[in-house]
Amino acid sequence: MSGFGISLLAFLVAIGILVAFHEFGHYWVARRLGVKVLRYSIGFGKPLYTRIAGPDRIEYCISAIPLGGYVKMLDEREGPVPEEERHRAFNRQSLRVRSAIVIAGPAFNFLFALAVYWLIAVVGTTEVRPVVGEVVPDSAADRAGLDSGDEFVAISGRDTYSWQQVLMALLDRGVRGSGEVDVTVVGADGQQRELNMQLDRRALLGEDPDMLRLIGFEPWQPRLESRVGELIGGGAAEEAGLRSGDLILAVDDQPVADWGGLVESLREHAGETVMLRIDRDGDTMEREVRLQAADSSRGVLGIRPDVPAWLYEDMQQTVRYGPIESVGEAARDTWQASVLTVQVLWRMVTGEASLKNLSGPINIAQYAGDTASSGVVPFLKFLAIVSISLGIINLLPIPILDGGHLMYFLVEAVRGRPPSERALLIGQQLGIVMLLMIMSLAFYNDLARLIS
Repeated sequence: MSGFGISLLAFLVAIGILVAFHEFGHYWVARRLGVKVLRYSIGFGKPLYTRIAGPDRIEYCISAIPLGGYVKMLDEREGPVPEEERHRAFNRQSLRVRSAIVIAGPAFNFLFALAVYWLIAVVGTTEVRPVVGEVVPDSAADRAGLDSGDEFVAISGRDTYSWQQVLMALLDRGVRGSGEVDVTVVGADGQQRELNMQLDRRALLGEDPDMLRLIGFEPWQPRLESRVGELIGGGAAEEAGLRSGDLILAVDDQPVADWGGLVESLREHAGETVMLRIDRDGDTMEREVRLQAADSSRGVLGIRPDVPAWLYEDMQQTVRYGPIESVGEAARDTWQASVLTVQVLWRMVTGEASLKNLSGPINIAQYAGDTASSGVVPFLKFLAIVSISLGIINLLPIPILDGGHLMYFLVEAVRGRPPSERALLIGQQLGIVMLLMIMSLAFYNDLARLIS
């Protein structure tokens, strides 16, 4: 299957799972609180598959447009309701019941993320130890005293066993706080040191997605030949006719010493055409390649290196927790990701963070495909992050979202009566306009990343 096909399939699976879980929250709580459910739909538009079941004859649907879903409940505002069933209509319920049903969708998104993080912690993962490679002179990392060969063991008092934990902790402290981060490292000599790193919050929330490079260091990488190990389906290298085993000697007549040199040679040529000199079974030849763009700024060839299986053995460790301990780890991961998402959204609203951090379905699909290609655990982590984002976005006080309904309920609680039909209609129209604006910006960012 091509890279596009994998991304599309992974995206549809991810959206299907997350929407189903979100809507199941509304559905489950509504039924438990005595509200009659008429339809439970994954997707919008024309139903492609419908099954009617249960004493209430509920319609379970899979619909044509997969970008969402809904639970339709009995409601007098949407049509006549028989006298004997009015007590089961949504609009007849107390504020407490209606609020519980509305908030259940986002709540189930957070519960899904919590369950995923717990499962990953219990099963365990093989992680590359967070060992520092090159440190950029006069950078924040260099000024803090970070050296090549240092291994992160804790950030702000929390143990770090993987690069993902390091990234999340640095971003969390850099965005939420003053930018001052206490770091514990173990050097190549085995000595433990306490460092204090000063991070630039505006830089972290800017347009450059390579956070570690902004801080001033790179993860440790083994010295590898610039040899093609695996071609990524649909990538620039495959289209240019490169083969597994090709040794890349030069980019635009500039010699390439190793894999790191190849990456640096391609970095500044996103979307541009370069000439590669390669060695194929002893024969030297040239290939013209138009590079793709990653994260709107890095030129990528669409290959993976030829890595000997033994090379990473000393740099890997298995991270696993017991079932009880995993609850705390999962709760911390879910909380940290949730707070960080809220902080970034707020920074975008106030202008402290670049609006280019906002991603749409194209970029999400790319990440879905990349993580699915990397394995089950990376894909599950991706699902957890997107589920948290979906929960938070649905809680925003925008009419037609769950947060908009909660806003109306708050007005009703203060005034003693619900907003008028006209106010609800205006709010709905305003909500649609706001969502269209947000979606348009997200699509623009996605397209800009693709063509830049």
